Amino acid sequence: MSTDYLFKLPDLGEGMTEGEIVEWHVAVGDSVVEDAPMVEVMSDKATVTIGAPKAGWIRELRFAPGEVANVGDVLVVIGTLEPRDAAHSAADDDPGTARRLDQGPAATAVGDLRDVLPGAGYFQRPGAGKGGGAAGSDASGHGNQPAELGSYFEAKPLATPAVRALAKELGVDLRHVRPSGAGGRVQESDVRQHAPTSPGTLRAESPTRSARIASDPADIRRPFVGMRRRIADRLQASARSAVHFTFVEEVDVGALLARRDALEARAEQAGIKLTYLPFIVQAVTRALRAYPVLNSYLDEARNELVTRSALHIGVATATEAGLMVPVVRHAESLDLFSVAREIDRLAEGARAGSLRPDELSGSTFTVTSLGKLGGLLATPVLNYPEVGILGVHRIKEKPVVRHGEVVVGKVMMLSFSFDHRVIDGHVGASFAYAVIDALEHPESLS
Repeated sequence: MSTDYLFKLPDLGEGMTEGEIVEWHVAVGDSVVEDAPMVEVMSDKATVTIGAPKAGWIRELRFAPGEVANVGDVLVVIGTLEPRDAAHSAADDDPGTARRLDQGPAATAVGDLRDVLPGAGYFQRPGAGKGGGAAGSDASGHGNQPAELGSYFEAKPLATPAVRALAKELGVDLRHVRPSGAGGRVQESDVRQHAPTSPGTLRAESPTRSARIASDPADIRRPFVGMRRRIADRLQASARSAVHFTFVEEVDVGALLARRDALEARAEQAGIKLTYLPFIVQAVTRALRAYPVLNSYLDEARNELVTRSALHIGVATATEAGLMVPVVRHAESLDLFSVAREIDRLAEGARAGSLRPDELSGSTFTVTSLGKLGGLLATPVLNYPEVGILGVHRIKEKPVVRHGEVVVGKVMMLSFSFDHRVIDGHVGASFAYAVIDALEHPESLS
């Protein structure tokens, strides 16, 4: 005799309240064994693969990829067997399926990194999500909506903090905005469409008008979900919330190159690959001590400026899934080699998808580098809610003046972006020159 097991989205820690369904590894009708990879869920911190809690078969999927579930929502209904019938379970009837599903770890932070968007395969799977109401029904329980926009009303609208901030800015009552997002969630486009317009105001393009763009049958379409969409949401929130301004200056790194070369042998003996990035992190750490306002964030809900006590430096790292920001925690207490070792460990973990959520969150200032692709300069986008970020560009040979003579020097451009709501221009420039001074006198960095 079969019974239904309702599997609910668990609390994965780090204050998680909701998660986006990135990809299902099972479809309705599939047999599963206990702990077999079942679904990838992304929170604000990381992507986690959740294993099947019980053996049985998939009866219903309640959410589709791209939809957001709250902690405690039922994700999947699993048909199980009473103990006396366990010997005749569906998994045993289809050993090939069981073997296929019983591969890989049950809960891997961040997840596998792919060269395609996570979740793309699910949308191409015949019958995926059918029978569970994920794609066609409202998982939040809103049900059918009124036909007339003016009559629409939802006492407790679902929306992200960024969408709520936009609604407040535009004077829109979210309770009267008809949602177009998954699970009855109000999107930014919904708010903009609902906002009052004036003769001098252009309304944002609606999804309907965007869909009219001519498309060639050979064009490739992929779901914009998972890590890529999370990055887009964070960048959009940063651009909307902070008032960016950028300060650019060059630094003569001749002494820095010499210092690195002098320490390279010692680093190799210690098993450390010594790049220029640890010097830059240490220079930033020193400057943050001199200008602690750069190690702060604006708590808009309480109208308070919060200065962080610890220096947790985020180091942006390119991965196949997108840009991640592992965090060198308590950088103020680490020496140069310890910083180098930690940067290397975090970068490898980010690319392998093995970092814990706490290793990808909590930074107070971020450093991002394009290395050899650094170009002349760029405007780095703040890792919101941080108020400062440093963009590092590649080293070039350029004329420099030393002791009154023009010589060929090694020069690197630095781009600093600041939140002008908190950081005045002269404070940002002073901080930048503190970083530059430390890099031009690297003997003090150790």
